[in-house]
Amino acid sequence: MITVLRIGHRPERDKRITTHVALVSRAFGADKIIVDRIDEKLRKTIDNVTKKFGGNFEIEFGNPIQQIKRFKGAKVHLTMYGIPLEERIDEIRKFDDIMVIVGSEKVPRPIYEMADFNIAVKNQPHSEVSALSIFLEKLGREKKLRGELKIIPEERGKKVLRIPGREECLALLDKYGADERLKRHSIMVSKVALTTGRGCDCDDRLLVAGALLHDIGRTVTHSIFHGVEGYKILKREGMDEAIARFCSTHVGAGLLKETAKKLKLPDQDYIPRTIEEKIVCNSDTLLRGDKVVKLDEIAEDYREKGLSSEVPRLIRLYSYLVRKCHLDIEELLALNNEQLF
Repeated sequence: MITVLRIGHRPERDKRITTHVALVSRAFGADKIIVDRIDEKLRKTIDNVTKKFGGNFEIEFGNPIQQIKRFKGAKVHLTMYGIPLEERIDEIRKFDDIMVIVGSEKVPRPIYEMADFNIAVKNQPHSEVSALSIFLEKLGREKKLRGELKIIPEERGKKVLRIPGREECLALLDKYGADERLKRHSIMVSKVALTTGRGCDCDDRLLVAGALLHDIGRTVTHSIFHGVEGYKILKREGMDEAIARFCSTHVGAGLLKETAKKLKLPDQDYIPRTIEEKIVCNSDTLLRGDKVVKLDEIAEDYREKGLSSEVPRLIRLYSYLVRKCHLDIEELLALNNEQLF
């Protein structure tokens, strides 16, 4: 666990600097920040960022001397007068619990004595924000932070994806009149998707949203067109393309362009591309209603419906996720024994 202790905060003068210290702490892997003066506006700002962009980052307030005395792990004080970071970072990395002490203009002398390490990120004057950034980056404890908002990297421009939460997705199903059977199926798809996703690098919040909303088009039709109808519904609701695509890309485990044309579906992409789309698509495929079944049973269902040509694609997707996410069918089958709600 990494705790950042901010000393010398002055709400009337330092609100931006301390805010940046807190934001850097969160972004680079710290678990919480303790500030030496109570500042409810600062707390509100940091809690709001954490809610929107994810993580379990906490902000607390307390006496710095007491906090240092109470702390059981390694206490690292960042100061330009300390030993160069490169000479001590390997030793510091060995500790599980680390307190990083970040001062302001003048740090009381006892802090130097109480610290286990007085560390300099360059023995030159510069910002405590930059020193903390470099130290945490070198420490290498950065976490995956996933929340309501997700920044999509682009060379130019700004793109932010808003991912609806579980309750919002369920409310949307209710809004369009989803029956109990459809909701049970969608919730089970989300459980299968989350279980599969644990084995690989994917966005859990995006998985849940895609799984819960993938079949919303069945409130309009149960035909092959339900994916298209669901896509339309979510676009009308202002959902991003990345959310709406779960509707169109799960049908038939991802329809090829030629197949979609034969079925007289609109000319668009029906192939799951992202890891989240592939997981939701496969999770839906493995279900009969709200029960997980083995792939060979699903393949037999397809053959009986005259869809033998689609079976190889089901197998390829399943095999890909076995390798990529260490998918274990026995673990998924065990979900049938759990409470759905």
